[in-house]
Amino acid sequence: MTTFADLGLSPAILKALEKTTLKTPTPIQAQAIPHIMQGRDLMGLAQTGTGKTAAFGLPLLHRLLDIGHPPGPKNVRALILAPTRELISQIKDNFEVFTKGTAVKVTMVVGGASLFKQAQALSKGTDVLVATPGRLIDLLERGDVSLEKCAYLVLDEADHMLDMGFIHSLRKIAKHIPLKRQTLLFSATMPKDISEIADTYLRDPIKVQVAPPGKPIERIVQGVHYIPNGDKARLLEEYLKKHPGEQALVFGRTKHGSEKLMKLLATWGFKVGSIHGNKSQNQRDRTLTEFRNGELDVLVATDVAARGIDIPTVRHVYNFDMPNVPENYVHRIGRTARAGAEGTAVAFCAPAEMGELLAVEKLLKKPIPVLGGAPWSADMVAAAPKPGQNRGQRPGGSGRGGQKQGSKPPAQGQRPAGQKPGGQKPRSGGAPKPQGGSFAPRRAEGSGGAGAKRRPS
Repeated sequence: MTTFADLGLSPAILKALEKTTLKTPTPIQAQAIPHIMQGRDLMGLAQTGTGKTAAFGLPLLHRLLDIGHPPGPKNVRALILAPTRELISQIKDNFEVFTKGTAVKVTMVVGGASLFKQAQALSKGTDVLVATPGRLIDLLERGDVSLEKCAYLVLDEADHMLDMGFIHSLRKIAKHIPLKRQTLLFSATMPKDISEIADTYLRDPIKVQVAPPGKPIERIVQGVHYIPNGDKARLLEEYLKKHPGEQALVFGRTKHGSEKLMKLLATWGFKVGSIHGNKSQNQRDRTLTEFRNGELDVLVATDVAARGIDIPTVRHVYNFDMPNVPENYVHRIGRTARAGAEGTAVAFCAPAEMGELLAVEKLLKKPIPVLGGAPWSADMVAAAPKPGQNRGQRPGGSGRGGQKQGSKPPAQGQRPAGQKPGGQKPRSGGAPKPQGGSFAPRRAEGSGGAGAKRRPS
């Protein structure tokens, strides 16, 4: 059996590892660490929960320990980019464990926190900077940090960075880093754009792959429940009551919908919190800490948080809304069955989400077992309001029905055209609209695309 000592890591790092739960290298660690220690560029592909952070963190720190003198003012020796604040915080926490007892300094910069304090933290330089792209560009433009002496670049969760529209930010940042550097790219999935990124920023990289892209951990028991939008909340309540005291993650598509769902679950007596882009960094950190400490049983989150939640006690994942990017399904359900544990993942599929479900099954190369209901007919799918339209009914069962396809959402307080007060059927004929819920996605959080003008933090 391979050990961390067999990989040639520094005695200082091995001593720090003795105080952690990491006893033997995972496959991605065993394969990636030797190549990184030799200075090779590397592209690592592995599903979530397999230890990618240590796979690049341990050999990177091993190389930094050999330098022997502190960095200069505002200088950065190694840069790690990741798409979300939660993931950045998780990486920093891991690095601080790995560097305990050494002189290596680790600094974190993310949006939603004080820019002034972050500039102060960087004023004396840092060995490792862990950053979200948007906030790093802010600091570069202010002259608060220099990447001229950065010798290592790590792109973590690179596929999600592309999903969130960070490609332009990456290009801006790369111009500040010397061409003579070691570049590491890690991802759970392998969309075509990742190959283009690798060709652009990596030199003759070693490719390490320990699981087929998009393949979820085998210990996760998956299932799908076909359910109208308006009935999803009550179905979620039923599922949550089946496992009292066991922690569950619930994924919604929008910030507004996730917050409404969290408040609804709270009125039903669940110990629940939420994290999404409308929450401040302090609020998100506090909620995650409460969830990690077991003070909350349920956490409602958007995809912006899917990559940064590493809590081994999560037993259940519920896709309340199907993700509009199929790869995000893999990352969502990867929040359970971590550290050798088992877990379940249930997807709720409304008529308008059949396309998203089929895209996920195509990625997985197999159908998801049906737990309830039956696949929606083509007529039901065609009649269902599409994303961006009001899908209607509130979680209690009363409310408005769906709109005609192609029509604009009604203004607040205004009835859809042709509909009578009290939720009666429209005057015109045609197929009946499926009843929906108030958690219909209008625009997925963080789905800016490559051409997005607004930088996510």
